[in-house]
Amino acid sequence: MAEYLTGRGEVLDQIVLAQYGRRDVLVAVLDANPGLAELGPILPYRTRVTLPDLPAPSQTPVLRLWGRS
Repeated sequence: MAEYLTGRGEVLDQIVLAQYGRRDVLVAVLDANPGLAELGPILPYRTRVTLPDLPAPSQTPVLRLWGRS
């Protein structure tokens, strides 16, 4: 487990993508940080965010019917 201190104007989606390289772990990060969602979309400066150790992404291909991700 690691900890991250937010900078000015950061949002959790960006932090998760930068730290894990994927967005599918956002719920796991929120679970590791009770009360974080109540702080709003733009996190206060120097908010401590716990980044849990998570398993590697599944190797199962993702089928997308519309659009890209």
